[in-house]
Amino acid sequence: MIGLPVQQYLPGVAVSGALALAAMVVSSRYGAPAMLMGLLLGMACHFVSDIKRMRLGLDLMAGPALRFGVALLALRLTFADLVQLGWQSGLFLIAAIALTISVGIVGARLLKVDRSLGVLTGGAVAICGASAAMAIASVLPESAHKQRLTSFTVIGVASFSTLAMIFYPVIGDYLGLDDKAMGFFIGAAIHDVAQVVGAGYSVSLESGDAATLVKLFRVAMLIPVVALVTVWITMSHRDLVTSRPMPRVPLFLVGFLLLFAANSTGWIPVSVSHSLAEIAPVLLLLAITALGMKTSLRDILEIGPRPVMLLGLETLFLAALVSTFLILR
Repeated sequence: MIGLPVQQYLPGVAVSGALALAAMVVSSRYGAPAMLMGLLLGMACHFVSDIKRMRLGLDLMAGPALRFGVALLALRLTFADLVQLGWQSGLFLIAAIALTISVGIVGARLLKVDRSLGVLTGGAVAICGASAAMAIASVLPESAHKQRLTSFTVIGVASFSTLAMIFYPVIGDYLGLDDKAMGFFIGAAIHDVAQVVGAGYSVSLESGDAATLVKLFRVAMLIPVVALVTVWITMSHRDLVTSRPMPRVPLFLVGFLLLFAANSTGWIPVSVSHSLAEIAPVLLLLAITALGMKTSLRDILEIGPRPVMLLGLETLFLAALVSTFLILR
């Protein structure tokens, strides 16, 4: 792909940009998740992917642009943010992420669906919704089903996250949680960043700040999780990769760690860091829109009800786990 004339990428990039812009307008007007809108608009224009001159640009957006966007998420974090949570809360969040992904894998086996879907949905619910699903998908083996499983996960996790944004503050109030505990519950149990922010600040400023901090910690866990998935994939396909005994570390993971270190040590000026951090959601929106154009709605509908049950199981498990932790603490 590298070295080809820029003009060959422009058609696919331009149509991705136009649909992503439309998704932002719809999101701003109606309050719907921008990524979900981008995916749905992209799927509505699936026919575009059949046009040969569009393919290179769509591949660029759904691949390298996605990975670069994930790497830039590091600029939202500093080491001080992670320390601020405290070691007990941090250990619990790490355990909750591991257990939720495990529930996804075991649930996929029990429901007799693709184990890759268990990893995708488990990671999306446990970490940061659509962004996590796309990052994990980028290191999964290529297959005929990967695109539709990823698209389903994004649609499903955005839908469950929106419902959680509405009902979790009510549940937290029923449990008698104070503002800080409410923020922890929202930040630890809701999937997507946007819905965490929306739900947290709808309760109070203190809840919003606490929810955002907890959510950022979960975002930071994306990197070790993707690295472990990479190792798992390599080890489980060792017979196909005997010439590569050690798993290859994706470059965007290295980029994430370097940017995180630079941001934590103050090597990147705050103004520059904030400006670059704002690029991340734009790139992710472009990527999910391009992915939508490469995904057939018919393929999504053929997945069936069991993956929806799997997503629901993971969502309920995480919410129950977090609420139990807060009650017993």
